[in-house]
Amino acid sequence: MPLICQAGEARRTATPGALHQLRATPQTVHWGYFDAALAPVLKVRSGDLIQAEAITHHAGDAPELMMDEGVTAIFDGIPEGDRNPGVHIMTGPVWIEDAQPGDMLEVRYFSMTPRNNYGSNLAANWGYLYKEFGEKERVTIYELDPNANTAHALYAYDFPGKYLTPGAVTHCPACDRQPALKGVRVPCRPHLGTAGVAPDVSGRVSTIPPGLHGGNIDNWRIGAGAVMYYPVQVEGALFSIGDPHVSQGDGELSGTAIESSLNVLYQVILRKDFSFPSPLLETPNWWIVHGFDEDLNVAMRAASLDMLGLLNAHVGLSRNDAYSLMSVAADFGVTQVVDGRQGVHVRIPRHIFPPAGE
Repeated sequence: MPLICQAGEARRTATPGALHQLRATPQTVHWGYFDAALAPVLKVRSGDLIQAEAITHHAGDAPELMMDEGVTAIFDGIPEGDRNPGVHIMTGPVWIEDAQPGDMLEVRYFSMTPRNNYGSNLAANWGYLYKEFGEKERVTIYELDPNANTAHALYAYDFPGKYLTPGAVTHCPACDRQPALKGVRVPCRPHLGTAGVAPDVSGRVSTIPPGLHGGNIDNWRIGAGAVMYYPVQVEGALFSIGDPHVSQGDGELSGTAIESSLNVLYQVILRKDFSFPSPLLETPNWWIVHGFDEDLNVAMRAASLDMLGLLNAHVGLSRNDAYSLMSVAADFGVTQVVDGRQGVHVRIPRHIFPPAGE
């Protein structure tokens, strides 16, 4: 049986293990980095479920709306000098028993619920069109409608100076609020912008660029109902989540999504029966492969070759057949262009393949 089918079969039949609660506190988060030497805040077994809090580092864009007591404790408890070299607040790391380099960590995301009904989008200095807007940064605050599953803009304001400090707190009651996007409703699709295992690298690794460990992939399809497969790089895997979003388009053009804290229920499954070189995404309808590089052409080639490998090694197609199929049935997209190392994703519909055993 092709391994890609075995993966789907394991997802349907795995027995849930223990349920763990993982609150985000100054002691259970790390701000701006992955680190293979970081002590785990939770140890679990394959099959266990984790109910975890993921906190946005943009809560300070509207502190009266997005910062509660728990969020404030993190902002107050982690000094600015310890928020580096990246920017994202990461909850974890979680140690998975018996995980070894070369294994795959299957992470099933079951639910992602907003912590509050507000989010922020920053047109940032790292945004794709920053210079076209006179190097001005602008914050748009959104309110979520949980009944309609949409978001609408409450107000916008020009960020004073330049957004450089991760977790900057802006007191907008004293700022010049402006109307924005009157009558527009944006569909909510909560997801994690950043999640992954610890890279096998000495010292801190920035959360900003995506990589083979996962990291800041910024694919809005990594939400409830999705399954991610991360190549384990260090003992225990050391898995962390962060950078929660409630909506984002492919490209993340302005530099951010609608950034908003989420409560996330996920399950970890240790896989020793197959391997894959990069973060692999399974949704109910698609298999999605990612490629990363500072050059979008190189990222496109990496995604193409990994999808070719997926169809060849795990579906059983010849390389010639896989190449033909990718040209007529696979969709390529630009995941994001604002994180230094840019991202391309390619998706292939799952329903086009015959059922296992045929």
